Amino acid sequence: MNSIPLPALISLCVAFGIGLLIGAERERRKGTGPNRRAAGIRTFTISSVLGAVAMLLGDTTLLWMTTAFIGSLMLVAYLRTHTDDPGVTTEITLVMCCVLGGLAVPEPAMAAGTGAAIALLLANKHQLHRWVDSWLSERELHDVLVFSAVALIALPLAPNQFMGPFDALNPHALTMLVVLIMAVHGLGYVALRALGPARGLPLAGFVGGFISSTATIHAMGLRTREHTASMHTAVTGAALSNVATVIQLAVWIALIAPQVMHRLAWPLALSAASTVAYGLAFYALSQVNEGHGDGQIQQGNAFNLKSAVGFTCLLTGILLVSAALHAWLGSDALWPTAAVTGLADAHAGALTALSLVASHKITAEQAVWPVLIGLSTNAVSKALVAFQSGGWHYAARVVPSLLCLVGAAWFGAWLT
Repeated sequence: MNSIPLPALISLCVAFGIGLLIGAERERRKGTGPNRRAAGIRTFTISSVLGAVAMLLGDTTLLWMTTAFIGSLMLVAYLRTHTDDPGVTTEITLVMCCVLGGLAVPEPAMAAGTGAAIALLLANKHQLHRWVDSWLSERELHDVLVFSAVALIALPLAPNQFMGPFDALNPHALTMLVVLIMAVHGLGYVALRALGPARGLPLAGFVGGFISSTATIHAMGLRTREHTASMHTAVTGAALSNVATVIQLAVWIALIAPQVMHRLAWPLALSAASTVAYGLAFYALSQVNEGHGDGQIQQGNAFNLKSAVGFTCLLTGILLVSAALHAWLGSDALWPTAAVTGLADAHAGALTALSLVASHKITAEQAVWPVLIGLSTNAVSKALVAFQSGGWHYAARVVPSLLCLVGAAWFGAWLT
Protein backbone atom coordinates (compact mmCIF):
# COMPACT_ATOMS: atom_id res chain seq x y z
CA MET A 1 0.00 0.00 0.00
CA ASN A 2 1.45 3.37 -1.07
CA SER A 3 1.77 6.07 1.55
CA ILE A 4 0.01 9.42 1.14
CA PRO A 5 2.31 12.03 -0.46
CA LEU A 6 3.39 14.71 1.97
CA PRO A 7 1.93 17.68 -0.04
CA ALA A 8 -1.46 15.95 -0.19
CA LEU A 9 -1.33 15.21 3.54
CA ILE A 10 -0.51 18.86 4.30
CA SER A 11 -3.40 20.03 2.11
CA LEU A 12 -5.83 17.70 3.88
CA CYS A 13 -4.63 18.90 7.29
CA VAL A 14 -5.01 22.55 6.25
CA ALA A 15 -8.51 21.88 4.91
CA PHE A 16 -9.40 20.05 8.11
CA GLY A 17 -8.12 22.95 10.21
CA ILE A 18 -10.03 25.52 8.16
CA GLY A 19 -13.26 23.59 8.62
CA LEU A 20 -12.71 23.21 12.35
CA LEU A 21 -11.85 26.87 12.83
CA ILE A 22 -14.80 28.30 10.92
CA GLY A 23 -17.14 25.54 12.05
CA ALA A 24 -16.32 26.16 15.72
CA GLU A 25 -17.36 29.78 15.33
CA ARG A 26 -20.57 28.85 13.51
CA GLU A 27 -21.40 26.16 16.10
CA ARG A 28 -21.66 28.85 18.80
CA ARG A 29 -24.33 30.65 16.75
CA LYS A 30 -26.15 27.55 15.52
CA GLY A 31 -28.78 27.58 18.24
CA THR A 32 -30.85 24.66 19.53
CA GLY A 33 -34.27 23.17 18.98
CA PRO A 34 -36.23 22.67 15.77
CA ASN A 35 -35.24 26.12 14.42
CA ARG A 36 -31.49 25.63 14.78
CA ARG A 37 -29.31 26.30 11.75
CA ALA A 38 -28.34 23.47 9.44
CA ALA A 39 -24.55 23.65 9.64
CA GLY A 40 -22.17 23.36 12.58
CA ILE A 41 -18.62 22.33 13.27
CA ARG A 42 -18.96 18.85 11.73
CA THR A 43 -20.67 20.08 8.56
CA PHE A 44 -18.10 22.83 7.98
CA THR A 45 -15.19 20.44 8.53
CA ILE A 46 -16.61 17.85 6.16
CA SER A 47 -17.32 20.53 3.55
CA SER A 48 -13.74 21.81 3.66
CA VAL A 49 -12.21 18.34 3.51
CA LEU A 50 -14.59 17.43 0.68
CA GLY A 51 -13.27 20.37 -1.35
CA ALA A 52 -9.69 19.20 -0.81
CA VAL A 53 -10.53 15.60 -1.74
CA ALA A 54 -12.28 16.81 -4.91
CA MET A 55 -9.13 18.66 -5.97
CA LEU A 56 -6.90 15.70 -5.12
CA LEU A 57 -9.04 13.19 -7.04
CA GLY A 58 -9.95 15.36 -10.00
CA ASP A 59 -9.46 18.99 -10.92
CA THR A 60 -11.30 22.30 -10.62
CA THR A 61 -14.27 20.86 -12.53
CA LEU A 62 -14.90 18.28 -9.81
CA LEU A 63 -14.42 20.98 -7.18
CA TRP A 64 -17.07 23.20 -8.77
CA MET A 65 -19.46 20.26 -9.02
CA THR A 66 -18.90 19.54 -5.32
CA THR A 67 -19.38 23.19 -4.45
CA ALA A 68 -22.61 23.34 -6.47
CA PHE A 69 -23.88 20.24 -4.64
CA ILE A 70 -23.18 21.80 -1.23
CA GLY A 71 -24.73 25.05 -2.39
CA SER A 72 -27.92 23.28 -3.41
CA LEU A 73 -28.14 21.58 -0.01
CA MET A 74 -27.73 24.92 1.75
CA LEU A 75 -30.39 26.46 -0.49
CA VAL A 76 -32.85 23.81 0.71
CA ALA A 77 -31.81 24.47 4.32
CA TYR A 78 -32.24 28.22 3.85
CA LEU A 79 -35.71 27.83 2.40
CA ARG A 80 -36.64 25.85 5.52
CA THR A 81 -35.36 28.39 8.06
CA HIS A 82 -35.34 31.77 6.31
CA THR A 83 -38.56 32.92 8.02
CA ASP A 84 -36.86 32.63 11.42
CA ASP A 85 -33.42 33.85 10.31
CA PRO A 86 -33.30 35.79 7.00
CA GLY A 87 -29.49 35.98 7.05
CA VAL A 88 -27.41 33.90 4.60
CA THR A 89 -24.01 34.22 6.28
CA THR A 90 -23.83 30.58 7.35
CA GLU A 91 -24.92 29.27 3.95
CA ILE A 92 -22.41 31.39 2.03
CA THR A 93 -19.65 30.56 4.49
CA LEU A 94 -20.23 26.82 4.08
CA VAL A 95 -19.87 27.10 0.31
CA MET A 96 -16.76 29.24 0.81
CA CYS A 97 -15.39 26.61 3.16
CA CYS A 98 -15.59 24.01 0.40
CA VAL A 99 -13.78 26.35 -2.01
CA LEU A 100 -11.06 27.01 0.58
CA GLY A 101 -10.63 23.26 1.03
CA GLY A 102 -9.99 23.01 -2.71
CA LEU A 103 -7.61 25.96 -2.57
CA ALA A 104 -5.64 24.20 0.17
CA VAL A 105 -4.32 21.74 -2.43
CA PRO A 106 -2.40 24.17 -4.71
CA GLU A 107 -2.01 27.05 -2.19
CA PRO A 108 -2.23 25.80 1.42
CA ALA A 109 -0.78 28.98 2.96
CA MET A 110 -3.24 31.24 1.13
CA ALA A 111 -6.15 28.99 2.07
CA ALA A 112 -5.14 28.91 5.73
CA GLY A 113 -4.75 32.68 5.90
CA THR A 114 -8.06 33.30 4.17
CA GLY A 115 -9.84 30.84 6.45
CA ALA A 116 -8.41 32.48 9.57
CA ALA A 117 -9.45 35.92 8.29
CA ILE A 118 -13.02 34.71 7.63
CA ALA A 119 -13.24 33.14 11.09
CA LEU A 120 -12.05 36.40 12.63
CA LEU A 121 -14.61 38.35 10.61
CA LEU A 122 -17.42 36.06 11.74
CA ALA A 123 -16.38 36.11 15.39
CA ASN A 124 -16.44 39.92 15.52
CA LYS A 125 -19.95 40.34 14.17
CA HIS A 126 -21.31 42.52 16.97
CA GLN A 127 -18.18 44.68 17.19
CA LEU A 128 -18.23 45.32 13.43
CA HIS A 129 -21.93 46.18 13.44
CA ARG A 130 -21.44 48.57 16.35
CA TRP A 131 -18.40 50.11 14.67
CA VAL A 132 -20.28 50.79 11.42
CA ASP A 133 -23.55 51.91 13.04
CA SER A 134 -22.29 53.96 15.97
CA TRP A 135 -18.60 54.76 15.67
CA LEU A 136 -18.19 55.35 11.92
CA SER A 137 -19.81 58.46 10.48
CA GLU A 138 -21.09 58.75 6.93
CA ARG A 139 -18.12 60.91 5.92
CA GLU A 140 -15.68 58.44 7.43
CA LEU A 141 -17.35 55.56 5.62
CA HIS A 142 -16.97 57.48 2.35
CA ASP A 143 -13.27 58.03 3.09
CA VAL A 144 -12.77 54.32 3.78
CA LEU A 145 -14.40 53.47 0.45
CA VAL A 146 -12.16 55.95 -1.39
CA PHE A 147 -9.06 54.48 0.28
CA SER A 148 -10.20 50.96 -0.62
CA ALA A 149 -10.72 51.99 -4.25
CA VAL A 150 -7.21 53.45 -4.49
CA ALA A 151 -5.56 50.52 -2.70
CA LEU A 152 -7.51 47.68 -4.31
CA ILE A 153 -8.25 49.04 -7.80
CA ALA A 154 -5.83 51.81 -8.79
CA LEU A 155 -2.73 50.24 -7.21
CA PRO A 156 -2.95 46.82 -8.95
CA LEU A 157 -3.68 48.51 -12.31
CA ALA A 158 -0.74 50.94 -12.15
CA PRO A 159 2.17 49.79 -14.39
CA ASN A 160 5.16 48.61 -12.38
CA GLN A 161 7.90 49.95 -14.63
CA PHE A 162 10.08 53.02 -14.82
CA MET A 163 9.26 55.60 -17.46
CA GLY A 164 9.32 59.32 -18.13
CA PRO A 165 12.33 61.66 -17.98
CA PHE A 166 15.50 59.83 -16.92
CA ASP A 167 13.32 56.72 -16.32
CA ALA A 168 12.69 58.14 -12.86
CA LEU A 169 8.93 57.64 -12.54
CA ASN A 170 7.26 54.37 -11.59
CA PRO A 171 3.43 54.67 -11.64
CA HIS A 172 3.04 51.69 -9.29
CA ALA A 173 5.48 53.16 -6.77
CA LEU A 174 3.82 56.58 -6.96
CA THR A 175 0.38 55.04 -6.45
CA MET A 176 1.77 53.07 -3.52
CA LEU A 177 3.02 56.37 -2.10
CA VAL A 178 -0.52 57.79 -2.32
CA VAL A 179 -1.80 54.71 -0.47
CA LEU A 180 0.88 55.06 2.23
CA ILE A 181 0.13 58.75 2.71
CA MET A 182 -3.57 58.04 3.10
CA ALA A 183 -2.76 55.18 5.47
CA VAL A 184 -0.58 57.40 7.65
CA HIS A 185 -3.26 60.09 7.69
CA GLY A 186 -5.85 57.46 8.61
CA LEU A 187 -3.60 56.11 11.36
CA GLY A 188 -3.40 59.57 12.88
CA TYR A 189 -7.15 60.00 12.58
CA VAL A 190 -7.88 56.68 14.32
CA ALA A 191 -5.39 57.46 17.07
CA LEU A 192 -6.97 60.88 17.49
CA ARG A 193 -10.45 59.38 17.84
CA ALA A 194 -9.35 56.56 20.12
CA LEU A 195 -6.86 58.31 22.43
CA GLY A 196 -7.59 61.99 22.02
CA PRO A 197 -5.24 64.59 20.50
CA ALA A 198 -2.91 64.78 23.52
CA ARG A 199 -1.84 61.13 23.21
CA GLY A 200 -3.13 60.02 19.81
CA LEU A 201 -1.17 62.31 17.49
CA PRO A 202 2.26 61.79 19.14
CA LEU A 203 1.79 58.03 19.08
CA ALA A 204 0.56 58.08 15.48
CA GLY A 205 3.52 60.27 14.52
CA PHE A 206 6.06 57.90 16.00
CA VAL A 207 4.46 54.78 14.50
CA GLY A 208 3.85 56.49 11.16
CA GLY A 209 7.51 57.48 10.99
CA PHE A 210 8.43 53.84 10.47
CA ILE A 211 6.19 53.83 7.39
CA SER A 212 7.32 57.20 6.06
CA SER A 213 8.48 60.13 8.14
CA THR A 214 7.92 62.53 5.24
CA ALA A 215 4.36 61.29 4.78
CA THR A 216 3.77 61.58 8.53
CA ILE A 217 4.94 65.21 8.58
CA HIS A 218 2.58 65.83 5.68
CA ALA A 219 -0.33 64.16 7.51
CA MET A 220 0.32 66.16 10.68
CA GLY A 221 0.37 69.36 8.62
CA LEU A 222 -3.04 68.53 7.18
CA ARG A 223 -4.30 67.93 10.72
CA THR A 224 -3.23 71.45 11.75
CA ARG A 225 -5.12 72.93 8.79
CA GLU A 226 -8.31 71.11 9.82
CA HIS A 227 -7.90 71.71 13.58
CA THR A 228 -5.57 74.56 14.44
CA ALA A 229 -5.99 73.78 18.16
CA SER A 230 -3.98 70.57 17.70
CA MET A 231 -0.88 72.41 16.46
CA HIS A 232 1.41 71.44 19.36
CA THR A 233 0.47 67.76 19.39
CA ALA A 234 0.84 67.61 15.59
CA VAL A 235 4.34 69.10 15.85
CA THR A 236 5.12 66.53 18.54
CA GLY A 237 4.03 63.76 16.19
CA ALA A 238 6.11 65.22 13.35
CA ALA A 239 9.20 65.39 15.58
CA LEU A 240 8.75 61.83 16.82
CA SER A 241 8.45 60.60 13.24
CA ASN A 242 12.03 61.80 12.73
CA VAL A 243 13.05 59.69 15.72
CA ALA A 244 11.64 56.67 13.86
CA THR A 245 13.85 57.61 10.90
CA VAL A 246 16.93 57.55 13.12
CA ILE A 247 15.93 54.21 14.64
CA GLN A 248 15.45 52.70 11.18
CA LEU A 249 18.84 54.03 10.13
CA ALA A 250 20.49 52.46 13.17
CA VAL A 251 18.84 49.12 12.40
CA TRP A 252 20.10 49.20 8.81
CA ILE A 253 23.62 49.98 9.99
CA ALA A 254 23.59 47.14 12.52
CA LEU A 255 22.34 44.67 9.91
CA ILE A 256 24.44 45.66 6.88
CA ALA A 257 27.70 47.12 8.20
CA PRO A 258 27.93 46.90 12.01
CA GLN A 259 31.53 48.17 11.91
CA VAL A 260 30.14 51.59 11.00
CA MET A 261 28.04 51.76 14.16
CA HIS A 262 30.88 52.80 16.48
CA ARG A 263 31.46 55.86 14.25
CA LEU A 264 27.77 56.75 13.98
CA ALA A 265 26.66 55.85 17.50
CA TRP A 266 27.11 59.36 18.88
CA PRO A 267 25.59 61.14 15.85
CA LEU A 268 22.51 58.93 15.88
CA ALA A 269 22.11 58.98 19.67
CA LEU A 270 22.42 62.78 19.91
CA SER A 271 20.15 63.25 16.92
CA ALA A 272 17.43 61.07 18.44
CA ALA A 273 17.82 62.58 21.91
CA SER A 274 17.61 66.19 20.71
CA THR A 275 14.57 65.43 18.54
CA VAL A 276 12.81 63.63 21.40
CA ALA A 277 13.54 66.61 23.67
CA TYR A 278 12.08 68.98 21.09
CA GLY A 279 8.98 66.81 20.72
CA LEU A 280 8.53 66.54 24.49
CA ALA A 281 8.74 70.32 24.80
CA PHE A 282 5.83 70.72 22.41
CA TYR A 283 4.03 67.87 24.14
CA ALA A 284 4.29 69.82 27.40
CA LEU A 285 2.91 72.89 25.64
CA SER A 286 0.03 70.80 24.32
CA GLN A 287 -0.88 69.74 27.85
CA VAL A 288 -1.11 73.38 28.87
CA ASN A 289 -2.80 74.83 25.80
CA GLU A 290 -4.72 71.88 24.32
CA GLY A 291 -5.34 69.59 27.26
CA HIS A 292 -8.82 70.95 27.93
CA GLY A 293 -10.03 70.00 24.46
CA ASP A 294 -9.54 66.25 24.71
CA GLY A 295 -13.15 65.53 25.54
CA GLN A 296 -14.53 67.10 22.34
CA ILE A 297 -12.80 65.76 19.25
CA GLN A 298 -14.02 67.23 16.00
CA GLN A 299 -14.55 64.85 13.13
CA GLY A 300 -12.78 65.50 9.86
CA ASN A 301 -11.55 63.55 6.87
CA ALA A 302 -10.00 60.20 7.72
CA PHE A 303 -8.34 60.06 4.28
CA ASN A 304 -7.66 63.06 2.05
CA LEU A 305 -7.07 61.90 -1.51
CA LYS A 306 -6.54 65.38 -2.91
CA SER A 307 -3.81 66.21 -0.43
CA ALA A 308 -2.18 62.81 -0.90
CA VAL A 309 -2.02 63.36 -4.66
CA GLY A 310 -0.64 66.86 -4.11
CA PHE A 311 2.11 65.50 -1.85
CA THR A 312 2.93 62.81 -4.41
CA CYS A 313 3.25 65.46 -7.12
CA LEU A 314 5.64 67.40 -4.91
CA LEU A 315 7.74 64.31 -4.26
CA THR A 316 7.61 63.46 -7.98
CA GLY A 317 9.22 66.82 -8.71
CA ILE A 318 11.91 66.07 -6.16
CA LEU A 319 12.49 62.65 -7.77
CA LEU A 320 12.88 64.23 -11.20
CA VAL A 321 15.39 66.74 -9.86
CA SER A 322 17.26 63.93 -8.11
CA ALA A 323 17.32 61.81 -11.26
CA ALA A 324 18.58 64.73 -13.37
CA LEU A 325 21.36 65.51 -10.89
CA HIS A 326 22.25 61.83 -10.63
CA ALA A 327 22.52 61.56 -14.42
CA TRP A 328 24.75 64.64 -14.49
CA LEU A 329 26.98 63.71 -11.53
CA GLY A 330 27.15 59.96 -12.14
CA SER A 331 27.09 57.17 -9.60
CA ASP A 332 30.81 57.25 -8.79
CA ALA A 333 30.60 60.47 -6.78
CA LEU A 334 29.43 59.02 -3.45
CA TRP A 335 28.84 62.26 -1.57
CA PRO A 336 26.88 64.10 -4.29
CA THR A 337 24.89 60.93 -4.98
CA ALA A 338 23.98 60.64 -1.30
CA ALA A 339 22.88 64.28 -1.29
CA VAL A 340 20.71 63.79 -4.36
CA THR A 341 19.08 60.54 -3.26
CA GLY A 342 18.57 61.96 0.22
CA LEU A 343 16.11 64.47 -1.23
CA ALA A 344 13.69 61.59 -1.78
CA ASP A 345 14.70 59.15 0.98
CA ALA A 346 17.00 59.51 3.95
CA HIS A 347 17.95 55.83 3.82
CA ALA A 348 18.76 55.49 0.10
CA GLY A 349 22.22 57.06 0.18
CA ALA A 350 22.98 55.41 3.51
CA LEU A 351 22.13 51.96 2.15
CA THR A 352 24.42 52.53 -0.83
CA ALA A 353 27.32 53.54 1.41
CA LEU A 354 26.71 50.68 3.84
CA SER A 355 26.63 48.19 0.97
CA LEU A 356 30.01 49.49 -0.22
CA VAL A 357 31.40 49.02 3.28
CA ALA A 358 30.04 45.48 3.45
CA SER A 359 31.72 44.68 0.11
CA HIS A 360 35.00 46.26 1.36
CA LYS A 361 35.01 48.93 -1.34
CA ILE A 362 35.15 51.85 1.12
CA THR A 363 36.11 52.13 4.77
CA ALA A 364 33.76 52.58 7.70
CA GLU A 365 34.97 56.15 8.15
CA GLN A 366 34.18 57.01 4.53
CA ALA A 367 30.60 55.79 4.99
CA VAL A 368 29.86 58.28 7.77
CA TRP A 369 29.62 61.31 5.52
CA PRO A 370 27.17 59.95 2.92
CA VAL A 371 24.85 58.88 5.76
CA LEU A 372 24.89 62.34 7.32
CA ILE A 373 24.61 64.11 3.97
CA GLY A 374 21.55 62.04 3.00
CA LEU A 375 19.96 62.76 6.39
CA SER A 376 20.58 66.48 5.90
CA THR A 377 19.19 66.80 2.38
CA ASN A 378 16.18 64.72 3.38
CA ALA A 379 15.48 67.30 6.09
CA VAL A 380 15.24 69.92 3.33
CA SER A 381 12.54 67.87 1.59
CA LYS A 382 10.67 67.46 4.88
CA ALA A 383 10.77 71.23 5.42
CA LEU A 384 9.20 71.78 2.00
CA VAL A 385 6.53 69.17 2.76
CA ALA A 386 5.79 70.83 6.11
CA PHE A 387 5.21 74.16 4.40
CA GLN A 388 3.11 72.60 1.63
CA SER A 389 0.84 70.70 4.01
CA GLY A 390 0.55 72.96 7.07
CA GLY A 391 1.59 76.43 5.96
CA TRP A 392 4.02 78.84 7.60
CA HIS A 393 2.80 78.39 11.15
CA TYR A 394 3.29 74.64 11.04
CA ALA A 395 6.56 74.76 9.11
CA ALA A 396 8.02 77.34 11.52
CA ARG A 397 7.59 74.79 14.34
CA VAL A 398 8.69 71.71 12.40
CA VAL A 399 11.84 73.14 10.81
CA PRO A 400 13.59 73.68 14.20
CA SER A 401 13.05 70.00 14.98
CA LEU A 402 14.72 69.16 11.67
CA LEU A 403 17.59 71.48 12.57
CA CYS A 404 17.93 69.66 15.90
CA LEU A 405 17.95 66.36 14.04
CA VAL A 406 20.65 67.37 11.58
CA GLY A 407 22.68 69.65 13.85
CA ALA A 408 22.95 67.07 16.61
CA ALA A 409 24.02 64.42 14.08
CA TRP A 410 26.83 66.58 12.70
CA PHE A 411 27.88 67.61 16.22
CA GLY A 412 28.08 63.95 17.19
CA ALA A 413 30.21 63.27 14.12
CA TRP A 414 32.52 66.13 15.12
CA LEU A 415 32.84 64.66 18.62
CA THR A 416 33.63 61.24 17.20
